[in-house]
Amino acid sequence: MSATPQEIFGRYLHAGALTRDADALAELFTEDGVFEAPLVPAGHVFPSRLAGREAIRAGMAAYYQRTAGAPRGPAAGGTVDVAKSGYVLHHTADPEVFIAEIDTVFDVAGETVTMSLVQIFRLRDGRIALLRDYFAPDTVS
Repeated sequence: MSATPQEIFGRYLHAGALTRDADALAELFTEDGVFEAPLVPAGHVFPSRLAGREAIRAGMAAYYQRTAGAPRGPAAGGTVDVAKSGYVLHHTADPEVFIAEIDTVFDVAGETVTMSLVQIFRLRDGRIALLRDYFAPDTVS
């Protein structure tokens, strides 16, 4: 039985945002999977497009290494408040496509700041074939 969108998204959150495990993240993708962040400009520290599982593994490992130990969040000055953050998954007419609407809450110098983003997942055989991550690139470093 194939994993549900909820299960896939949960694994994605754990591998990426929570543990920053590039190997685990890459294994969620098909061999030819694509990770795109269409709003990220060329030259930004966050990769704008990674094509293929091995490129995703290498690109995200490099990103995680560059930002290791640095504060995360809006303008890299905050820490994630997991208890206040949340998401909603939207199912589509295509069972291989779902949309995640995410509100990540950060504590930035005692202030609460919310970063909202949308991710569109296209699945194939229980893995991510295409992920489009729409967020404001100036909120990450």
